[in-house]
Parts: sequence; C-alpha cells; structure tokens
Amino acid sequence: MPSLTCRRCDAILQCQPTDCWCFSLPAILPLDNATGCLCRTCLLQAIRAYIASSELTLQEQITLAAPYKQQALIEGLDYDIEQGFMVFSRWYHLRRGACCGNGCRHCPWRKERQT
Repeated sequence: MPSLTCRRCDAILQCQPTDCWCFSLPAILPLDNATGCLCRTCLLQAIRAYIASSELTLQEQITLAAPYKQQALIEGLDYDIEQGFMVFSRWYHLRRGACCGNGCRHCPWRKERQT
C-alpha cells in the first residue's frame, strides 16, 4: 500500500483505508476525496477555521455541534493548554450549547452579550 501524505504539510500519514485515526474526530468538514487527507494537526486547524468562518450562522454551528455534546474532550479541538491552563475553544462552547456567563475568550455568544 502506498504511503499517504498530508496535502498541506506533506507529513506521512499512518492510515488504514478502513480504520483511520481521523474517525475519532467529529465529522465536521465535508469529505473531499479528490484533494487528499490531512494530518491530525492540519485537520484540527482546518476544523477550527471552518467553525470560526462566517460561512455558518451561530444557530448552524450549534446544530452542527449538538450530536457531539457527550463526546470526550479532544485537545486541539475542544481546548488548548496555555501556560498550564485549559482554554476552551469555540467548538467546546458550541457543544455546551449555551453561554455560561463567565466571559470566556472563545465564547460564540460574546458579541451578542456585549451589544
């Protein structure tokens, strides 16, 4: 079987056609077999960019996240570690489904609350 490489960074992928690590991530991005696969780092970046894009309304983002509400947290998608602290991402807050009122940095409702 030929080795696959990430279409963005050319990292070698350790994938099996029927059992790939990417199946452990939420199916957020549309599949595009024509352009190839992404490594974990590039895929997480692509997912976060898609979520943050203006292509989706807040309600569409909440609907997209709802099926993953009970999924275990994924570093790089749900949170990052910054100076020893867990910083929740926009995706985490969307999965949560409502604003907690703590003024979180990546809160999708933050703009609405400031107006």
